[in-house]
Amino acid sequence: MTDQANPPAVKKLFIKTYGCQMNVYDSQRMAEAMGAEGYVLTEDQADADMVLLNTCHIREKAAEKLYSDLGRLKPLKAEKPDLKIGVAGCVAQAEGEEIVRRMPLVDLVVGPQTYHRLPAMVRGEAPAINTDFPEEDKFDHLPARRATRRAPAAFLTVQEGCDKFCAFCVVPYTRGAEVSRPVDRILREARDLVDRGVREITLLGQNVNGWHGAGSDGEWGFGRLIRALGDIEGLERIRYTTSHPNDMGEDLIAAHRDIPQLMPYLHLPVQSGSDRILKAMNRKHTAAQYLRLIDRIREARPDIMLTSDFIVGFPGETDADHQDTLRLVAEVGFGTAFSFKYSPRPGTPAYDRPEVDGNVADERLQELQALLTKQQKAAQEGMVGRTLGVLFEKPGRKDGQMIGKSDYLHSVFVDAPQAQVGDLVRVRIVESASNSLRGELAA
Repeated sequence: MTDQANPPAVKKLFIKTYGCQMNVYDSQRMAEAMGAEGYVLTEDQADADMVLLNTCHIREKAAEKLYSDLGRLKPLKAEKPDLKIGVAGCVAQAEGEEIVRRMPLVDLVVGPQTYHRLPAMVRGEAPAINTDFPEEDKFDHLPARRATRRAPAAFLTVQEGCDKFCAFCVVPYTRGAEVSRPVDRILREARDLVDRGVREITLLGQNVNGWHGAGSDGEWGFGRLIRALGDIEGLERIRYTTSHPNDMGEDLIAAHRDIPQLMPYLHLPVQSGSDRILKAMNRKHTAAQYLRLIDRIREARPDIMLTSDFIVGFPGETDADHQDTLRLVAEVGFGTAFSFKYSPRPGTPAYDRPEVDGNVADERLQELQALLTKQQKAAQEGMVGRTLGVLFEKPGRKDGQMIGKSDYLHSVFVDAPQAQVGDLVRVRIVESASNSLRGELAA
């Protein structure tokens, strides 16, 4: 029996999340798993009983950033010897035992496919280093999702891993082969989220539109999944990321035309506008094929906003290749895009290829980003005067102000003293700022 006069102390968990939206989702699921063990989240690292660093291997010098953060934890570990320190995510998968060898203060290392075992690892009932690709579905071993009206938008992982093996990418090695979750489990999780107040769900996957999950009547494609989610009462918005052009099938394009809950926003990475570089990247599509795909998507959904990813200075890239990329960007007209200078990742096919001169790559990146910034500004200014749906996610800094996301994922600031988090309202856009919009409640 618990001593009512001396209840057990609450254990506190601090999680630092690096990188992609998938990691944000994974951190939420790990927090839920540890919540079943009596841990509550804290935003104060110094107050934590356990610190978990959920890492990403996509960005430059990912491992170095991890080791720097671990080095800063040494004084806290010395002050609190019982503090548990864990490393999760893709760097954990890639580095494994090397993390503990270099940083003995680390108590456990868990890969992205085994974090359902985290509670057992903390209890000492499972190995302290666990970077397997297990046969069991980790989602079957995680506790039920938690969501409230305070969080009207949520992520839902439907697919993990990638079989594309792009020459620059570590995902196939850190996340494993493509695995699609079954239909019933996705729909059940989506309904549970909606029952708890979620109105917008973003479907996640390293290659999300390559999802092909098992249904009661055979295998489903991603477009059919979108249609089934659109039938869930109370689910007002559906998004998904990240996609590959080669998996943008006609059923999915048709879903953009037919399903009103599917937002008019599509992130479709192309990486380069040069066919020669795309081949070197092992992307398996050409610039012309990408442009024809964009035409089909826009025919189905004329008001769609497109975003993309670009890598500048990939090994072997010439000035002519760079100009091809600029021409593609000019032709498509992106609402926004992420662009990066190539940086080699150990273990990838492109790792040992001769690199483009750093100064040249920097100049190309600046030129590309200037064009993309111009397009982003034009896209935002084009919203002024339009009436859009806005889902309020949090109060603004000013009294009576709310901040939400538009149909096109822009942050929108609105004076709405009577509004609450979770309200989905019509807003007339009146001003475009550098990275946001200002609107007024529509009559």
